[in-house]
Amino acid sequence: MLHSTRNQCRSLLRRSLNPSTLVLTKSSSLISSQSLQLEPETPSSAANSSFVYGILQNFKLLKSDGVKNRFRTLVSGLKSSQVDEIIDHLRKCDPDSAVELFELLKNEYDFKHSRISRFVIAHILAGQRRLKLLRSNFMQMLQEEGSGSGPSLCELLSVNFKCWKENAIVWDMLAFAYSRSEMVHDALFVIAKMKDLNMQPSILTYNSLLYNLRHSDIMWDVYNDIKESGINASRQTTSILVDGLCKQSLMQEAVTLLHDTDHVASFNTVMSSFSKMGFVDIAQSIFCLMLKFGVHPDAYSYNILINGLFLAGSIEDALRLTYDMDRHGVEPNVATYNTISKGFRVIGKISGALKSIQQMLTKGLNPNSITYTLLICGNCQAGKVDESLILRDEMLSQGYQLNYISYSVMVSSLCKIGRVDKALFLLYEMEIVGLKPDDVMYSIIIHGLCKQGDIQRAIQVYTEMCTKRVLPNIFTQRAILLGLCGGGPLSEARMYFDMLTSGDNNRDIVLYNIMINTYAKLGMINEAVQIYNQIVEKGIDSTIVTINSLICGFCTAGQLTKAIRLFDNVRDHGLAPTAVTYTTLMNFLCESGNTKGMFELMQEMEASGVEPTHVTYTVIIKGLCKKWKLRESMLVLDHMILLGLYPDEVSYNILIQRFCKARKINEAFELHNKMISRDLKPDGVTYNILINGLCVYGKLHDADELFLYLREYNFGLKKVAYMTLIKAHCVKGDVTQARRVFSEMMRMGFEVTVRDYSCVINRLCKRRLTNEAKVFFSMMFSNGVLPDVYIYTVMMDALRLVDDRHSVHELLPNMVKCGLDDS
Repeated sequence: MLHSTRNQCRSLLRRSLNPSTLVLTKSSSLISSQSLQLEPETPSSAANSSFVYGILQNFKLLKSDGVKNRFRTLVSGLKSSQVDEIIDHLRKCDPDSAVELFELLKNEYDFKHSRISRFVIAHILAGQRRLKLLRSNFMQMLQEEGSGSGPSLCELLSVNFKCWKENAIVWDMLAFAYSRSEMVHDALFVIAKMKDLNMQPSILTYNSLLYNLRHSDIMWDVYNDIKESGINASRQTTSILVDGLCKQSLMQEAVTLLHDTDHVASFNTVMSSFSKMGFVDIAQSIFCLMLKFGVHPDAYSYNILINGLFLAGSIEDALRLTYDMDRHGVEPNVATYNTISKGFRVIGKISGALKSIQQMLTKGLNPNSITYTLLICGNCQAGKVDESLILRDEMLSQGYQLNYISYSVMVSSLCKIGRVDKALFLLYEMEIVGLKPDDVMYSIIIHGLCKQGDIQRAIQVYTEMCTKRVLPNIFTQRAILLGLCGGGPLSEARMYFDMLTSGDNNRDIVLYNIMINTYAKLGMINEAVQIYNQIVEKGIDSTIVTINSLICGFCTAGQLTKAIRLFDNVRDHGLAPTAVTYTTLMNFLCESGNTKGMFELMQEMEASGVEPTHVTYTVIIKGLCKKWKLRESMLVLDHMILLGLYPDEVSYNILIQRFCKARKINEAFELHNKMISRDLKPDGVTYNILINGLCVYGKLHDADELFLYLREYNFGLKKVAYMTLIKAHCVKGDVTQARRVFSEMMRMGFEVTVRDYSCVINRLCKRRLTNEAKVFFSMMFSNGVLPDVYIYTVMMDALRLVDDRHSVHELLPNMVKCGLDDS
């Protein structure tokens, strides 16, 4: 189609050089049936028509006497032929009124003028040099006439307006209007007809046509026609030609043309093209060529190079250019600072971007929407979402509208930090201002809600998305299924999965993997195998993730033999075991006590060229600790660090726990200090292990001090730490301290159960501290916790030992009240 269009355009251009070959493509009968034979010297018959006379009189009185209603009535009965007569009459005696009446009928009364009236008015406007209104009228006329109307309009002009003054201007403006309306074939036809009538198109018309054809090699035919016509090409002509050559990637030809111009825009175009292609060094050479030819660069010239240098990573050179601007008297504009800010943001130096914007504000330049967008994106990239939200408010107060990019970046950043409610607010705000969120943005929010466990709301947003005819993508489906598997009833997850995979269209293996992995982790291996069989039946290629989940499922279900068999056959599925495959199996071998098998698998892993991960080494450490090989486990830890695989909290917690059990408390705390020195924050589990170690091995004072320190600095102690300390104080007989820690535990909001009271009461009774045990027993009732049979039995046995019969008889009715058997 493109080839055909080019040939047609070339044909029309050749005809423009040889007018005798022109052939009209529309029948002239269409014109003659509706046209009048208007001659410049022929008097009009309008004066003899009383109706037309009435129109003229009312039109003259319209401004002064306010006869709008009467005029509207007259206009409603007008025919095009009558208006043609009136316009022609006014043309001779009052041209200004002719134009005024024409515009009034068109704009106020929505009257559709004939081609005749339009061309009469066009000649009047051409004579008055009111070219802006002439162009506007022609543009409107051509929108109504449409493509392919050129031949019929040309015939009307050549037949009915042949000897009219300013005819050449009208023809030229018609060709220009066709070109501006992107009706290139019609523009070429008008130019060809003009040449046939010995009229010369203006350089403005040629430039407009050249601009429309700059993407194709027909551009050269137009340019040659300009040169052969003898018209002096303008600066704009060369600029358009250079732009066209760059668009067609004819860079050598574009550079050659620069030798014949002093127009900075042409140099900028070539520089911009080379810079976008990644040849910023060549762009710099063009800049030097510009200076050599005495062409003064403008702010845009510098902006092109600054942007290119930033993208190429030459930050210092880019900044040096900004100083060079001041030295050469070129003021950096808003675009300059935006370019610098964008460059800093792309390379991740947000502070540089903010500094650039600050410099812009210092110089009194006002930020535009691009500036705000860059700042919003930069702050989000730096994790400063609140600053981006402040900028959003400022942007709206300044009357700027946020674009899709700003909203997208903020929504994504808010979801990453768990502020999905605010992200949803922005999503709805987008819709209010007329921006339509796409499936990607909905997916991000749905995924964020699922991560928070708010599955019902995620499904609600999913439903809204479908209602608004935004088709959910595969990531949305995955997010919903993951959410249902992680937080909703498993039956709902399975129903949704079955709905998605019921046909043969959805062959997304990730959906199957999610479902298999969920069943596998729960030990529901039969259900996992059932899903796997569906994959096989549908001919969907399973991935190593599928196999890894099944191996995990078999291990969780205690079917280690089947897991090993599947592992041995993994290559039969066309897959290769990964570090996860080996590590999963090694972990379950370790848990089952088969450390020998674990180490053999580790050797096979290394022989297969599969790189162990930090999790793999953590499993090895766990295996060595189980064998009490603490020295060897520490060597593995050091080896990990040498390899650049940094241990996590789990790795250290395993070692710390084993050192505590080995009564090596000092070494355990040394490991704790190593964690901190390696920027690894000990978690609640770490401190539970340490407190338990101190309590078990008689260092209760140290345990108290550690507890107080951790509580003061809010280290997130778990309930188990409180209970460990309470039990230790009960065993020691320090009931006051035990009660203090117990009260603190309740104050922190931890749920206190019958089992917790049982632990305390049992230990106090064993120490024969029955009065203190009675205090905790009373606390149970006051806190709404009902004792069970075990507690009553322990309490009564303890009371009998101290011969406290009165208290025993008091307990019996309470047992009956609690619905317990007092036998």
